[in-house]
Amino acid sequence: MTVYAQALHAALYGLPTQDEPLPAALDALLQATHTATAPEQKTAVLRQVAEQLRNAAEIIQRYQYRAQWDRLPDDVAKQLADAHDQAQQIAQALDRVAPAFSSPPTADNAPGQQPTHGRNASAPVPSPTSPAARHR
Repeated sequence: MTVYAQALHAALYGLPTQDEPLPAALDALLQATHTATAPEQKTAVLRQVAEQLRNAAEIIQRYQYRAQWDRLPDDVAKQLADAHDQAQQIAQALDRVAPAFSSPPTADNAPGQQPTHGRNASAPVPSPTSPAARHR
């Protein structure tokens, strides 16, 4: 029944169904977040957003070069360079976290537990003021 309701909802509002490819436009991706119920769909939406951010970073970089070519004030090119770097960082962060939506939580990464990341759980973690932490 839920699947039927979701398909009807998607058809009524012109949203993508599970069989259709993800939209490229960010406003359409925003709508897809409302209908993405399967873990793989959620991961795919985040990956598509990351791809769009990479495209946005390229556009921003072209305008940065254009600002330099047109001899606009230096702060314009600098702000565009900063925006370019931030867009790339966000895209990389989304690439890292997207797979988590396809993987159900396990005992190792259940909510409320600190991940051990391969570290011995009983091994002490150096405090920020310890000599070991200062040499990192």
